[in-house]
Amino acid sequence: MGNRVAREDYEWVYSDQPHADRRKEILAKYPEIKSLMGPDLRLKWIVCIMVGIQFLAFYLVKDLDWKWVLFWTYAFGSCINHSMTLAIHEISHNTAFGNNKATWNRYFAMFANLPIGLPYSASFKRYHLDHHRYLGGDGVDVDIPTEFEGWFFCTRFRKFIWIILQPLFYAIRPLCINPKPISQLEVTNLVCQLTFNFLLYMLWGAKPVVYMMAGSMLGMGLHPISGHFIAEHYMFLKGQETYSYYGSLNLLTFNVGYHNEHHDFPSIPGCRLPMVKKIAAEYYCDLPQYTSWVRVLYDFIMDDTLSPYSRIKRKLKGDVKQE
Repeated sequence: MGNRVAREDYEWVYSDQPHADRRKEILAKYPEIKSLMGPDLRLKWIVCIMVGIQFLAFYLVKDLDWKWVLFWTYAFGSCINHSMTLAIHEISHNTAFGNNKATWNRYFAMFANLPIGLPYSASFKRYHLDHHRYLGGDGVDVDIPTEFEGWFFCTRFRKFIWIILQPLFYAIRPLCINPKPISQLEVTNLVCQLTFNFLLYMLWGAKPVVYMMAGSMLGMGLHPISGHFIAEHYMFLKGQETYSYYGSLNLLTFNVGYHNEHHDFPSIPGCRLPMVKKIAAEYYCDLPQYTSWVRVLYDFIMDDTLSPYSRIKRKLKGDVKQE
């Protein structure tokens, strides 16, 4: 468990990300893919049901013994809260109400944020679009671990701890890599979330609040679904920047596993990404892919060639227009 990882730096490249060129090539060959773009009419109703389920869970856990609160926090709450973060990911691409109602999407994301407990939907939108536009961009893409993470989490045991602490690093990384002025929407998101958390505590006590907050932290840490954090862009094969996962957990995660397809066509909602793969199969079937996020987590920890440094990074050229 003490073996040190061989990598001492990121994988620096001097080429553009592959997704824009592949998008142009696919659209030239299959223009019908454009018809898949646009909002997912079911998304807002699915999110409302998920929020309602968590509200019901808040009520049900308030009278349970603490051991059962903790059990259901990991067994159920962590799954639905992580799924809700990926619903917010979908909404950040305006797939709930469409591009013409961008503000509706922003406030609906705050509504979806409520049962997560941590106010992050407004900030996520700002940084996530930069991630798509400047994938691997030095000083811009906050999905890339910091130098400290790459240097310190360099043994199997430390990588294990790093995965547990993923929510913490995703929260503080933007402040280290690419701090931005606080926006009015972020203030609104914070006030709404803190108000909701306070009212939940006053109405039903501490247990629902612990269930909510701990469920979010556990669900984004050492959890089968959190394997997608590593699977999406960590360089298991030299030179391969993005990977797709085609396993059953896509049913809980709005098809976020179709990650090559998503980066090629971010305006296509997750429910239609399998159709992209079906139409343009020759572009995706031969790319490296996963069938198990649990195996991804295990391999990342146990493979001494992999670490937080195992990311492709590039210096950006020209004007950088951020959100």
